Parts: sequence; structure tokens; C-alpha cells
Amino acid sequence: MKLRLSIAFLGGVVLTVSLVVFLGAGGTVKSPTGTAPDRYVYYPGTEALATDEIRLIACGTGLPAARRDQAATCWLAELGNGDKFLFDVGTGSMVNVAALMIPYDFLDKVFLTHLHTDHWGDLATLWAGGWTAGRTKPLRVWGPTGATPDMGTAYAIEHFLKAFNWDAKTRNYVLSPKPGQITVKEFDFKAVNAVVYQENGVTIRSLPAIHAGDGPVSFILEYVGLKVVIGGDTFPNKWYIKNAVDTDVAIHEVFLTPPDLVKFYGQSPGQAIGVGTQIHTSPPAFGKVMSTIKPRHAIGYHFFNEQGTHDDILEGVRDVYSGPLSLATDNMVWNITKDSIIERMIVSPDQAWSVNGPNKPPAPPAPGTVPDPISDFIKSGRWQPAEEAQAPMVKEFKKENNLK
Repeated sequence: MKLRLSIAFLGGVVLTVSLVVFLGAGGTVKSPTGTAPDRYVYYPGTEALATDEIRLIACGTGLPAARRDQAATCWLAELGNGDKFLFDVGTGSMVNVAALMIPYDFLDKVFLTHLHTDHWGDLATLWAGGWTAGRTKPLRVWGPTGATPDMGTAYAIEHFLKAFNWDAKTRNYVLSPKPGQITVKEFDFKAVNAVVYQENGVTIRSLPAIHAGDGPVSFILEYVGLKVVIGGDTFPNKWYIKNAVDTDVAIHEVFLTPPDLVKFYGQSPGQAIGVGTQIHTSPPAFGKVMSTIKPRHAIGYHFFNEQGTHDDILEGVRDVYSGPLSLATDNMVWNITKDSIIERMIVSPDQAWSVNGPNKPPAPPAPGTVPDPISDFIKSGRWQPAEEAQAPMVKEFKKENNLK
């Protein structure tokens, strides 16, 4: 069912917005053995994308502190040409990504807005989890430089791999080493509306952001005439305002109010006013951004979204902005076309398995090509009765799979 909503603003300007609403009852069911025609939730893996469509999924919308119902920042954009892009992969977010049951070979492109843990803390899970569950190629990571080389993305990934050196070397011996590699494409954080990716009809641009120190950015995704702006952490800035005009979906952080930072998040009043109004974006400031750029649809995120916080943020935003709005929580999904923007919630399993992609899993490395990480001392501790107990099972499996 399509609704048209007209909103009158001061000065006589009238904005007409088209929204598609899925009926809670699932539409009209005409047969006792039939199905409901309208899906008001999204079941991953059951709906093909049109070539002129973007599916945007909130895989993490919360804060650095761990919380079961909201992971840290992560956005997944699925495009009608088959491309999939992760924008940030904050702590805990891979649980929601994995529940979408997308083959890991399709999740190899990661764009980082900055290097706070709540925006890239789950890279380890994507890296190692995808490596062990079907990815056949290296991860590709795009991210900004810093004020100095040691504050940039390339440095971070280099030392990430050093930190997980034991993990990599022990997996390299039994798995193909190739999926454990990470390639980095670092770009200038000061570049404005600069193209950082352009392949297969997709353009991704970067914008400087104002948050905590030099380096953070926001991204603009352009595909088939559609435009989605993915804001990382930032105080409202002129680059976002200028380049997010006429966008289809504008994502921008909207932070907890200073009183709620004190009440719920354990911050002192001085810290709350500084963090909530200078390092991050307050609800009225978010509203001013959106009332200025006038997107087809605005999405606010980066707060723990519950009854105690939601209304305070909504009231602060609505004092300034009255357009189409979502205050995001994890597992929201938007289908974006030229004709409509449809918001739903995802229904996905808690016990999701990884799904095989089109590429055949790589064979383990040939004997002698990768150093054995287990010493003779440790090998001497193997308990022979266990070897004997599993021998029939091993023999049968090797026979079935033509293994020597």
C-alpha cells in the first residue's frame, strides 16, 4: 500500500513524500492454503534485488560498550549488480552480518570511516571467520590516512596482522593462506568528494569528518542514479552539508543527549556535554543537518535505542526536522529504488551457518610449502588410542572424497 504524505513548511513550501507501507496482517489472504502477499519483514536470502535497487542493512548501530541487542557500527549495502559493501565493522557486528547467510566470498570489500574499535573492532571476526568458513580470496580494505603514518589505515592493518601473527601462521598450515591476506587502499582523509572506488558501475567517494582527531571520513555511495551517504562519527560539517544534498538516503550519527549520557552511560556532566555536543552530533544538530540537506529519507544511529533514550532523541530531532526519518537499531533494512524507500525489520536465525558461494573451497597447502607451526615436542604428546579410535572414520571419509 502506497501512502502520500504532504508536509507544509514555513514560507509556503509543501513537501510530498511517497512511502510504501507493508500491512501488519500481510495483505489480503484469499485462500486458506495460500500465502500472505505483503512481506512486512525481510527474510535474508529470499528476495532477489532488481538491477536498479539497493538494499541497505543496519548490522550495528550502537556504542563502544558491549550490548546484546545492539552491536557497534556496521552498514551493509547490497546492490542490484551483485556487489556488496561493508561500511565499518564495529565490535559485535559480525553476529548480525553472519545471520544474513551471505557467502563470505561476497563480503570481501570493507570501507572504514575511522579506527575507533566500535567501527572496526570486528574486522578480526570477518577476517578469521570468513577465512575458516568459505572465503577464497583476500579481504580488501579501504580507509583514510591519519595526521601521521602511524595513525592511518595501512599502519593499522599492518599491525593488526602482526597482532594476529600466531593466528595466521597456525591457520596457514591447514588452510589456504590466500584468504588470510588483507589488501589495503589508503586515501587522503582531507580529500573532499574524492573518488576512492569506481568499479562495475559503482562509485564511492569520501568526505572529511570532524571527530576526536584527524582522519575520520564519511562515504557517498552512487549506483544507477541512487545516492546513499554513510556518515561515520562526526560533528556536523560543511563537507557533509554540501555533498549530501539531493541524496536518497542520508545516514548520520545522532548521539545520546547529555542528560542521558549521565543517567545511562556513566559519564560526568562535563564529559557528557563535551562528548555529546562537540565530538558527536546532538539530536537538534542532527535535525538541522537533515532539514538543510532534505534527503528522501534520513537515518540516525549511534546510540542505544530503547524507550528511555528514543523519545529524548526523537523530540530533539523533531524540534528542527519533520521529514522522513528512521532512528535505527540493529537489523533494520531499507530497500531503495527511484520510486520508493521501504523500511522493514529482518527475521534471521540465531544459529545461522555460513552459505557456500560459487567458488570451490581452496585445497590446503601442499606439504612442505608452509612451515609446520607444531614442534616435535608437542607432536610427541599425541595420544595414540585417540588416533586408533578415529581411524575407521578417517579411512571412510578419505575414500568417499578421493583423498590420500
